[in-house]
Amino acid sequence: MEIKLLTLQTTQLETMKEFYTECLGFALHGESPYGFQIQVGTSILEFTNKNVAGAPYYHFAFNIPSNQFQEAKAWLKGKTTLLLEDGEDEADFSFWPAHACYFEDPSGNIVELIARYKENPMNESPFSVNHILNISEIGLVVKDAPKVGEQLKAINILESDNEPITHSSLHFMQENKNGVFIILTSIGRRWLFSEKKSKIFPLKITLDKVVLGVDEQNEFFMNSTDS
Repeated sequence: MEIKLLTLQTTQLETMKEFYTECLGFALHGESPYGFQIQVGTSILEFTNKNVAGAPYYHFAFNIPSNQFQEAKAWLKGKTTLLLEDGEDEADFSFWPAHACYFEDPSGNIVELIARYKENPMNESPFSVNHILNISEIGLVVKDAPKVGEQLKAINILESDNEPITHSSLHFMQENKNGVFIILTSIGRRWLFSEKKSKIFPLKITLDKVVLGVDEQNEFFMNSTDS
């Protein structure tokens, strides 16, 4: 599974464009009066203000080379403020295994850089934004996580630990073990390195053969890219 295109809403379009392209240095992939796209490794991240309501925020993550976590963390720290959890500015996920750090962008999104030691390749040249590999995770917040989980299972996007899908937990859904996940959850789960809780906001996730997400009525949808 690869996240080809991730489309998220924002009320801070120009500020977000400046932050991602000028502060962090991502290449601008395209833009319109309603949005812009940046190149995130092999993925494209799009922000749009079209039909936006409220102040949407999301959790998403970028994969980085497995040997460059500390270098990437230092790079990020020079550009923005790292978020803390229990006084620490990094997470050690020994069960993956992986290390991660987090920041908040101008729209309030909780963004993560993660080095997965088993899945992510190494890179020997000095770290830069161009070494970010792809979009690694996107939080998919829905009204009924167990129901949506069954729909994802039907297209072979499975719970990574083979655990039953509940309303109260985070579920890392994946198609293959390549370090790319849809994090399925219901409303009210606190995002790590933040006091924000999961809420439903419209988004669109374009995978290889499927487009899925949440529409403007906060309902889950899933369509073939051929349709």
